Amino acid sequence: MPQSFNRRTWLKTGLLTLGGATMLPQLGWGESRHSLLLDSKERIVYTPLFREHTAPLEAELVAKLNANENPYGPSPKAVEALKKAAVGGNRYGWGELSTLVDKISSKEGVEKEYIMMGPGSSDLLEKFALVIFMNGGTVLSADPSYMSLMNVARSVGAEWKGIPLKSDWSHDLKAMEAAITDDTKLIYICNPNNPTGTITAYKELYDFCSRVSDKVPVFIDEAYLDFVEGEDGKSMVSLLNEGKNVIVARTFSKIHGMAGLRVGYVAALPETLKSIQSITRGGMGITNTSIFAAIASMDDTDFQAKSKKLNKEAREYTANTLKTMGFKPVPSHTSFMIFPQEEMEGRAFLKKMSDLGIGVRSFEIYDKTWCRVSMGTMKEMELFTAALGKVME
Repeated sequence: MPQSFNRRTWLKTGLLTLGGATMLPQLGWGESRHSLLLDSKERIVYTPLFREHTAPLEAELVAKLNANENPYGPSPKAVEALKKAAVGGNRYGWGELSTLVDKISSKEGVEKEYIMMGPGSSDLLEKFALVIFMNGGTVLSADPSYMSLMNVARSVGAEWKGIPLKSDWSHDLKAMEAAITDDTKLIYICNPNNPTGTITAYKELYDFCSRVSDKVPVFIDEAYLDFVEGEDGKSMVSLLNEGKNVIVARTFSKIHGMAGLRVGYVAALPETLKSIQSITRGGMGITNTSIFAAIASMDDTDFQAKSKKLNKEAREYTANTLKTMGFKPVPSHTSFMIFPQEEMEGRAFLKKMSDLGIGVRSFEIYDKTWCRVSMGTMKEMELFTAALGKVME
């Protein structure tokens, strides 16, 4: 059954609003920390089916595997471009931003009027949520999923309906379509999905977006798509050339290794972007230096290929090692994976791992405890599996 909640409903449940951030140094969820809600067990409540254990990280980390960061980036060419651009930090980068947009539009196969830039894709998710739902409405998404857009929508008065994932962890597109009402203003699909790392097949999603976007705009968050192998790694952006009302978000934070430099974009119909840009600007938050770095990174296809290859090797090693240890990791198509960890309460697990210098995340999904671990270097993953073995002794 869909889960339906707005901000007022949440507050009536007796959940506590999180005031301080000192107990949550592991957060990297794209959330506004002051708006997070805690239950009686001090778990962050993202949805009724999706919660996160919290614990202070008191030790210095030797393997920071809790924020889905690329351990190999930025590209050396991007770093060099950033250094050279630093002397121009007193200037706005509008001309250079136009150059970046040209490169992106060429890569995506759409005209530049279809592109809106932002300081990371999460910033753009939240801008779209603010504008689309400023007068209420309903947003649909999977549960669990990346909640940044939905949380902002709820904060301005929208209702959220969460659709549980299918047994194979893919989006239940039939249930999502059946949940559409006259009040539905947007459908959000994170593919591959975060926090599960799982994929919804390209052909199935393409058919869904092609049909359903004639009724309701479909927002596809493709932050991790560059890590996907084969046909399922194809973007939904080509639907724009068919006039379909889809919004596709991409980021430089993952395959490009530029999470701290904050560059992202959306591709959407020009009329959709005009409605957003009539309220807020996207590219204003990107620094001049980050623009130069992004331009150089796009040209460094060797670095992107290396990131993908090394990520796959680390992912395969981690999955195989977890299986030999008796765990059952969910097959991942991203730079992270989840596996059930029910031998230990989540807070205690986080503390024991952090005491050994390993930062990970612990979630409650569908009433089961899961560990989510980001893919680091091979050395970092060896440290992770060694620490996990010690903790589980």
